[in-house]
Amino acid sequence: MAPAADREGYWGPTTSTLDWCEENYSVTWYIAEFWNTVSNLIMIIPPMFGAVQSVRDGLEKRYIASYLALTVVGMGSWCFHMTLKYEMQLLDELPMIYSCCIFVYCMFECFKIKNSVNYHLLFTLVLFSLIVTTVYLKVKEPIFHQVMYGMLVFTLVLRSIYIVTWVYPWLRGLGYTSLGIFLLGFLFWNIDNIFCESLRNFRKKVPPIIGITTQFHAWWHILTGLGSYLHILFSLYTRTLYLRYRPKVKG
Repeated sequence: MAPAADREGYWGPTTSTLDWCEENYSVTWYIAEFWNTVSNLIMIIPPMFGAVQSVRDGLEKRYIASYLALTVVGMGSWCFHMTLKYEMQLLDELPMIYSCCIFVYCMFECFKIKNSVNYHLLFTLVLFSLIVTTVYLKVKEPIFHQVMYGMLVFTLVLRSIYIVTWVYPWLRGLGYTSLGIFLLGFLFWNIDNIFCESLRNFRKKVPPIIGITTQFHAWWHILTGLGSYLHILFSLYTRTLYLRYRPKVKG
């Protein structure tokens, strides 16, 4: 996390419970964390095209929702890092939970008849989202959000490993690429948090073009955005294979 002392800009004092390692308002007076903001474009633009193509291809609405949910996460993260306001932080963090719940639903419904609805799973995920939202608004503890998000990601990882191990081994390349890119982003997220002071000191000593490459929270956005996009493709490809060839799979 960033040291307490940071300049103010257009959006006024920071009210978010988190302030990342990028120096505030160092690039422009109008954006608190410039690189952490613009790096969200990878979570906004590609998924929008994915959603449009899904509509054109007549895909199930759950996959359209997956793309749109990733876009909402990117937009929320853009607003959060641009302003460092608590309300915008919620616009970033809560959609992360909701989008992952959509991903979980898609992954566990890959091997069902077309346009089927699993109301029990749907109810469970909606209830989970409501509980996380209520508790998080009450306690305002980022670690709680991170643990809940981690649980959902871990569930997706286990389901993906099951699919590439026992159902469609030829999808290992896509599945593990998605996972590997996401985990690399998570590594950069931790480096940015743990070594923030050292990174800031390093950026003071090197040309700006080199300093930009050490904005590891921005790399987290880029890599997790790409990893999440590839995960949607993996889920969609798994579903398409099932609907086309109808293997004897028990979901």
